[in-house]
Amino acid sequence: MRPVRRPAAATGTVPPVDDRIASRPIGIVVNPRSGTDVRRSVAAAGSVTVEDKANVVRRVVRGAREAGARHFMVHHDSHRIIRRATETMRDVELSWIDMDLTFTEEDTVAAVAAMRAAECAVVVVIGGDGTNRAAARAWPDLPVVPLSTGTNNAFPTMVEATVAGAACGHLATGRCRLDDVARMAKVVRVTPRGADLPDDLALVDAVAVDDPYVGSFELFDPATLRVAVVTRAEPTAVGFAGVAGLVEPVGPDEDGGLLLRFGPVADCDRVVRGPTAPGHYDDLGLVEVRRLAEGEEVVVSGPLLLAFDGERKRRLVAGEEVVLAIRRDGPRVVDVAAVMSRAAADGAYLR
Repeated sequence: MRPVRRPAAATGTVPPVDDRIASRPIGIVVNPRSGTDVRRSVAAAGSVTVEDKANVVRRVVRGAREAGARHFMVHHDSHRIIRRATETMRDVELSWIDMDLTFTEEDTVAAVAAMRAAECAVVVVIGGDGTNRAAARAWPDLPVVPLSTGTNNAFPTMVEATVAGAACGHLATGRCRLDDVARMAKVVRVTPRGADLPDDLALVDAVAVDDPYVGSFELFDPATLRVAVVTRAEPTAVGFAGVAGLVEPVGPDEDGGLLLRFGPVADCDRVVRGPTAPGHYDDLGLVEVRRLAEGEEVVVSGPLLLAFDGERKRRLVAGEEVVLAIRRDGPRVVDVAAVMSRAAADGAYLR
């Protein structure tokens, strides 16, 4: 498909809430495809409409505006989500990123790279684990407020969009320092060994499967699973992080992660039954389960398929190897509650 060129829109200016406040831009990234994948057909995942996403954007902008921020760096998308959300607003300044649309995750990568170059104070990512992973590819220590609109999400937070926007506004205007209210996330670093392949990462889980199809439209077949390295294992989650959490919980704030090696259910003494997708349970045979220290290396050899954060991404042919290691050098995730508590203590909303 030929990329679509979107011209940069003119940037307007409006008076700030307080002329004494110098505000840095807030980035907003929205994935038009999140919440629409095949798990709506083969499992019981819910759908997220374009209007739902536009409503989230609208609330984020309004919350930030009330906190004194007025400058937002935004991108075009195939469904005009951000434009729909902001077209009736007259008290905000939008800087549109001029970029080619490829209708892949590379659109997120390009948008976040531009936001990094513009020194955005924080970026709101409206999407799932995969969208946040793409954002982290462009900006490894991205200051982020991740809002969930995808499936099997473990990385995004469940917080009201208005309040999330307000927290971003307080960061943009300097009322709160990022270092005081954000924690650096763990990631799985994926490093090729002896091959001319690019490095990669996963925010939640890196899984090796014996599956011939990169672009499969099916759920992961338990019989094809070989290895999983997870940064978090939470019994309240769905997907590999949730399944792992039913075996041995590991929180996002704990050091290290968890390694799981799978085998045929009939041949394993240990079997876990867990929710591999919303409303869908499977039995998974476990050959090995153990804690991984930060930086501890796990070697995976082809021929196998690698999936990152639930999405099939890379095929390893025979003779190719990658090293998986958990490190705490990922995005800086903003604690919205901490920001708002500081703002309230400072009397930000008292008149």
